Amino acid sequence: MSFLRKTLSFLLICLIISCQKEPKKIVITANDYHKTVDKLTEIMIHDIFSPPVASRVYVYPNIVAYEVLASENSSYKSLVNQVNGLTDFRAIDSQKKNNKRLAALIAYMDVARDLVFSKEKIEIYRDSLFTVWKTTNRDVFLSSKKYAGAFSKHIKIWMNADNYKETRTMPDFNISSDNPSRWEPTPPAYMKGIEPSWGKIRTFALNTANQFKPIPPPKFSLKKDSQFYKELKYVYDLTNKIKDKGNNSKEVKIAQFWDCNPFVTVNKGHFMFASKKITPGAHWIGICKIAAKKTNSNFEKTVFAYTKTSIAISDAFISCWDEKYRSNLVRPETLINKYIDDSWTPLLQTPPFPEYTSGHSVVSGATAEVLTSIFGDNFDFDDTTELPYGLPVRQFTSFRKAAKEAAISRVYGGIHYDAAVKIGLEQGIKIGKLINKKISFLK
Repeated sequence: MSFLRKTLSFLLICLIISCQKEPKKIVITANDYHKTVDKLTEIMIHDIFSPPVASRVYVYPNIVAYEVLASENSSYKSLVNQVNGLTDFRAIDSQKKNNKRLAALIAYMDVARDLVFSKEKIEIYRDSLFTVWKTTNRDVFLSSKKYAGAFSKHIKIWMNADNYKETRTMPDFNISSDNPSRWEPTPPAYMKGIEPSWGKIRTFALNTANQFKPIPPPKFSLKKDSQFYKELKYVYDLTNKIKDKGNNSKEVKIAQFWDCNPFVTVNKGHFMFASKKITPGAHWIGICKIAAKKTNSNFEKTVFAYTKTSIAISDAFISCWDEKYRSNLVRPETLINKYIDDSWTPLLQTPPFPEYTSGHSVVSGATAEVLTSIFGDNFDFDDTTELPYGLPVRQFTSFRKAAKEAAISRVYGGIHYDAAVKIGLEQGIKIGKLINKKISFLK
């Protein structure tokens, strides 16, 4: 009888165990990360961040996600002591049950929340995901969330020491009307020069903001035989020819595709309002997404690609802005209206900061180099980044060719001289090559 009871008890225990459900796994895919990056882009468009500030909004969330993954990964190397100012840190995973992908995504959202104005938009998105994850596996979710929090706390301390807060109280750009070579505000909004102190932001791979200081632009002169005047006249003549071709011309399509100016304003009667667009950095973040999806990159490679791309974008803006407010060169629109044709307008609205070098050219040159290092040269892709903004798909056979088109688009648009895009592209390429050489992501 005793044996029978023991047997029955054993069978009952086995039955109970077999009836218990295995804890569900929280599955995080590369697509989850793409969606979260897209959400951040959407919020940045809503908040109208300037191109330099937008680069900062991208880079820190990507770095914290990458560091979570690299903490216990045999393939990827931490950025500690590789990017400027990032010190060593170890979060303890004592229970060994953390979902590192989940923790990376949580850390991304935590840091991103501190960088945007519309924090509630991140919170709503985050909390909807938290509800799903908590319902799926509460223990793993809570443990991973705690693990993520340790990383985001460390990255935030580093982030907040990058001199950004100090630049908020630095003086505005001093506009001088006495010197015709100096930049001055342009139509239609006549905004003051944005982020004149951005060159003082801490760099990531660059030793200093002026490490790749470009050669000076052609010497300012309005004499018709001078190199500067020839470049000015070239912009005027070229844009007039493009306008004569009509809105369906190749040049117009290229200029519009790479416009990426979040400060574009629309006048209707007595009202002026912003026509919200992505920044140059956001466009290249979009290209990074296209490449990662085309290659079916897993979660880890996707985070790696975004991180390296965003570092290139950030250093490119710091380097470019350092030069912009040093050379402080006037835009074509100002000079053409004053000295050649007061009724002329560029194809694109002139953005509110000095001309030399071209920001889109520097950013494109740097980013194309790092994307080529990740996905290879001669990587053909359909650039669908601008579809949400009413622009068609453009096809490219390499990242470098896309960068060259982005650069020349600024001349087609009438907002840059030829030197700014050629030298700017070279400046960006140097930055990208430095990042490829200096920062080791793969073990």
